[in-house]
Parts: sequence; C-alpha cells; structure tokens
Amino acid sequence: MATDPSPQRVYRAACPNCGAPVEFASAASAFAVCSFCKSTLVREGDALRRTGESAELFDDHSPLQLGASGTYQGAAFTLVGRLQYRYADGTWNEWHALFSTGPEHQKSGWLSEDNGRYVIAFDAPLQAAPPAPEGLSPGAKVIVNGEGWSVGSVTQTRLIAAQGELPNKPELTRAFAIVDLRSARGEVGTLDYTQPAQPRWSVGRSVAISELAMSGLSDAAHAAEKTLKARSIECPSCGTSLQVKLATTQSIVCHQCHAVIDLTAPQAQGVGGDLQHYAQANGTPPQIPLGTVGTLALGGAKPLPWQVVGYAERCEVAQSDEDEQSFWREYLLYHRTEGFAFIVDSQDGWSWTAPITGVPEGFGESVKYQGALYRKLYDYTGKATYVLGEFYWRLQRDQLTFNTDYQGTGVASAKRLNRERTGSEDSQEVIWSAGETLTADAVLKAFRLTPEQGAALQRDALPTSLNSASLLAKIFFWVFVVVVVLMLFKCSSSGSSDCEDTRSTFGEASQEYRNCLDSNRSGGGSRTGGGSFGGFSTGGGHK
Repeated sequence: MATDPSPQRVYRAACPNCGAPVEFASAASAFAVCSFCKSTLVREGDALRRTGESAELFDDHSPLQLGASGTYQGAAFTLVGRLQYRYADGTWNEWHALFSTGPEHQKSGWLSEDNGRYVIAFDAPLQAAPPAPEGLSPGAKVIVNGEGWSVGSVTQTRLIAAQGELPNKPELTRAFAIVDLRSARGEVGTLDYTQPAQPRWSVGRSVAISELAMSGLSDAAHAAEKTLKARSIECPSCGTSLQVKLATTQSIVCHQCHAVIDLTAPQAQGVGGDLQHYAQANGTPPQIPLGTVGTLALGGAKPLPWQVVGYAERCEVAQSDEDEQSFWREYLLYHRTEGFAFIVDSQDGWSWTAPITGVPEGFGESVKYQGALYRKLYDYTGKATYVLGEFYWRLQRDQLTFNTDYQGTGVASAKRLNRERTGSEDSQEVIWSAGETLTADAVLKAFRLTPEQGAALQRDALPTSLNSASLLAKIFFWVFVVVVVLMLFKCSSSGSSDCEDTRSTFGEASQEYRNCLDSNRSGGGSRTGGGSFGGFSTGGGHK
C-alpha cells in the first residue's frame, strides 16, 4: 500500500475570507482553494491572500478524490488538488499529484483523463517558444524541445472549477487553448496556453488505475460493475427514470424511447427538458445484450471481465449511388480499473480495439507501431445510425468520422490499426486505436452465449459454405442479410425520413423538427474505401 508522501512539516493557516483552516502539504504549492468558501488563495510568506473565487465542481462521479494515494514507478504520491475543465464536447479532470522522491523532497505531477483511461504527466521547461495554437491542426507534425510530435487535438477550453492545493494560479475568468500532442514513443504532451506568452509544457504516459495500486478511492470505484453507485435522471423525451452508472458517461440512451441524451452541458445536472437530447429511429437488437460480462484477454494481458455498456450501429457514407457501402456494429466494453475497449462486428469478421496514447511512425502509405509494419487498407467516412447504452463521449446526431484502416503484415497479419478524425472546427481530434482480430468462437465463449446466439455471430457462413450448413445456420444467415439491407437503408435514407421520429415526437411545427430538416439538407460526406476495424472512439479526449 502506498505511503503518504506528505513532509513532516505541513503549513496551515486560516482562510482570510471565512476563517476555515487551509493546509499546504507541499512547499511548491503556492495556491489553494478553500474547501468551505471556494476562495482562491495565494501564499505569501506566512500569510494567505484571497485572489478570487472558484465555482462549484461539476459532479462527474469520478472515482478519484483528494487524499487518494498510489505509486508510480516506485514513487508514492497523493492527490492534493484538482482542476476541472470544460470544452465543446464535455468536461475532464486533472489531479495535482504530490510525489515523494526522497526525505524532504517532493515533486508535482498530474493524473488526468485520456479517452477512458488516464495519463501521468510532469511539467517540463520549454527550450524554445512553441508554435501558436492558431497554426496547429489535428494530424499536423510539430517539433517541441527538439522532438517530433503529432497533433492530437486543439481545443478552446475553460477552467470551470478548482479544488485543493495547486502549483499555479487557476485561470477562471477566460477561455484559452490547449493542444494535445502524441508521439511514436508512446508519450502524450500538452501545451497549455493559459498564458499565451508563456505556455506551459508537460509530458506523460498512459496508465491504468490498476497499475497505480491506489487506495482511498471513492466508494463507487470499489464496487462491482453491477453495483456501481448510480445517479438518477429523468428522460427529457418520455420521462422514464434513467440510472447513469459510469463515472465517465457523457451520453446515455433511454431504454424506453431510445432518445440520446447529452450529459456534458452545464445544465446536465437538471432533469426533464433541461437536458439536451435527440430522438432516433429503432435499430436492430445487439447480439451481445447490454450488461453482459465476458472474460477476454486483450493484447496479451491477463483475462479480465469486461462488461458491455454501449452499442453502436455504423455505416459508410456513400459519395455516389455506385459506391459499395459497408456497415458494422460496435460494442463498448468497460472494466473498473482498465477503462474502455471495443469489440467490432464487421462484414470482415470480429476484432477488438482500444485507443492508444502514442501514434505510429509513417512509412509512405504504411505505418509502423510497436515493431510491426501495417499496410493501408481503406479511407472512408463513417456515421452512427443507432446507439444504445452509455458512452464516455458526446454523441451527436449524424456525426461523421473520417477513418483510415491498416492491417499488420507478416506474422502480425491479425493486428489492426485505425486512425479516426472527429469533431467540428472548434474541437477536432485525431485518435489512433489498435487491436487484433477475434474469432466468432472466442466471442461466443467469452460472453457465454447460447449455440443459437453463436450461429448469428459467424461471419464465414457465406453462400458458398451453406450447402453443408445446418438449417439453423441458414436461417441466421438470411436474418443477417435482412439486417444488412435495413442498416444500409437507414444509412442512406433521406433527410425527411431521418426526421420522422422528431416530427412525431415534437410536432411538425416544432423548432426541433425544423432544425432536423435544416441539418439534413446541409449534411453530406465522402468515401474512398470501405470496411472498419477501428473503435468508435469519437471524442472523449482529455485535452
């Protein structure tokens, strides 16, 4: 168990605004936020001075909390502060971690959220001024401190709340840019332009909570998936009571009317009509039901129980009537300490995938990742047509993703990579995911499905093999063909039919119905290839 890295000498003083005790565990912490009156305080010698006021924290049900401790690379740390940010697609936290590197020696670090996982990072000096954020875009190459990086995202961000003790003064009055960078070394870098003339730089690596041997987490983090402490909201469309079970959930789908509800907006703490939402047409039931737990060993790791918490049907957006469309289904998996992963059911078969921290190295049309060479397969535009469950990113109606699939070569032919670009002009992101193929039998055994269910999972039951197949397999094959036709129809349907549910829900004269029609008239996409191996990792970035 981790030991408390606090020094033997702790500084305490009374808040100059309300008189409550304020404690500093580190000499490096020059600022703190009073836990009682939310005043932002600066330490000047033995005195405290009030410089502003922090807003209340957004209740995101994070498993982390002040006082939680752990170890990283042999060094003990304790979480002593917290910054909460908001950007166009949601919120994220960065926790000020105080490390003990020896007697009377301490070092500040950051434990922050990253695509359903976490990153441990440390501030570092900049050797030269970095590029201005206005000149950077997702996917671009940039040199920082003499090393090459790929831009993952450029977001306009606002610090909405702060808590505990902090190494720098929290900027709560205006928005600023944060640039998220990724490297072929598996690192994530952050350029923080809170002070545009003096941007801050930090470098870190992806971690799982299970690797940090943490103690003192919130009670919900110790519970099993099925008993996670949930918060209740009311569906703004039909009034059904919904239980939000995951700490990172930013979108949830009503199990009664299938409305997609946005939990990222400031008013998301409300109920009923306070919540932003949109209606969607019914899709096909998932072959692996939501809530099912399966034991999978992903990427050579030990077998772990993964729970299905989300389901999405996606398709390619055809550029012309002559283009051949493909579709696929994705299941979002959750593990309490490992985070999120996906299993993908496509026409080419089954695979699993998960977002990665770094980026592959480019070799012309091919890329290299962790020693394996991958050849490029397809470029295509994808669109989600139907979703169920909970998601750690913000779901938007008819949101497009721009994807490239890669397949491993030689002995790595079962490996897969996917590059996905998402978002709007204000908040774009490039996300890489890595994984491998799975057999239908592996999926069947992992989730303990019945033989009848297993027959529907097979992707090798094509017409050439039906002569020797059982009647049951033939039935499931033709059911699969019908599902293909229905999903393709949904993907290519006109704007008026896409909005039929909105019209029936809100009325033909409603603003919701007019907005839907306007949105579909201006929509569109392009495609140059087909198929998908990647996970639907839209949004969810920590920067």
